[in-house]
Amino acid sequence: MISGRGKDIIIDYKGKTVIGLTERILLKTPGGKSKDVLARIDTGATKSSIDVKLAAELKAGPILKAKLVKSASGTSVRPMVQCKLEIANKKVTSEFTIADRSHMKFRVLIGQNILCNNNFLIDPSKGTKGEQ
Repeated sequence: MISGRGKDIIIDYKGKTVIGLTERILLKTPGGKSKDVLARIDTGATKSSIDVKLAAELKAGPILKAKLVKSASGTSVRPMVQCKLEIANKKVTSEFTIADRSHMKFRVLIGQNILCNNNFLIDPSKGTKGEQ
């Protein structure tokens, strides 16, 4: 099934929402601030992550706990916050680790904790407008 509002086209396949390797999301924090950002979809990441400067800008918090995270740059302990987001017309509440992503192209990474629990299917050929 294909549905959409305006320019947003949402594809549903066997009860799963099809998304691409990057997706526009609306990120909302408990403090009431929100921001539209382009996020990287990463099926290899166990937890989703938000850039430390973006978290500060949105006043994300409070810090729920600390999580030991293994990444390509090594192992570290990261604080975790809870945020709401809208992705492909789905409203989701989930935990994000806070990391310095200033050297990366995407300020938000969507990991397995969001992908698995919300029935997303990833299609690498699906493009997102505004990626460049």
